[in-house]
Amino acid sequence: MTTFEHSELKGITIKNIAVTILSTASIVASVMTTYFELKEDIGNVKTQQDAQTRVNEIRLKVLEGQVALLQREVENIKSGKQ
Repeated sequence: MTTFEHSELKGITIKNIAVTILSTASIVASVMTTYFELKEDIGNVKTQQDAQTRVNEIRLKVLEGQVALLQREVENIKSGKQ
């Protein structure tokens, strides 16, 4: 190490400042990377959820149509027997 690295500024060495800055930058980069990955994952989940909701709505409409048809058939059978 050079004498510059050992020089002190009110009890704090330049080396300690450099380590602190590099460590902070590393932590910030890690947090930002995690944040953006989570943001992307949440976007993907939202897209999948929207698609699933649309599929479920279509299925529900089909089932409602089938129930209505079956109800009409039941009414026709009831009225035919009487």
